[in-house]
Amino acid sequence: MADVHVYLYAEYQVSIPFDKIDWAPINVEMKKFPGLISKTWLSGLNTYSVGGFYAFDTRENAQAYIDGLLLPFAAQVNGNLAVRLFDADATRDASIGMASPFFGK
Repeated sequence: MADVHVYLYAEYQVSIPFDKIDWAPINVEMKKFPGLISKTWLSGLNTYSVGGFYAFDTRENAQAYIDGLLLPFAAQVNGNLAVRLFDADATRDASIGMASPFFGK
């Protein structure tokens, strides 16, 4: 696995149940972005919010993903978007201590 340096959390406030989202073509588009190592899809309990937890190799690639995919999609579906970036390097030792699959042993 590539070195993770940035985590991105994103959530759309929409009224679409996850089982109504055609996620397969979205996955194809996401994989075109440089530096995206992985995504874990998220679906809010009883809220129909949808989002994900992403791992990126650089902050620049994470920002390019926000600008190139997340923001345009928010405008397309007229949804509110919340995004947070996290420093994976700062929490590396603590994450290893919790057996994080992103850092190995």
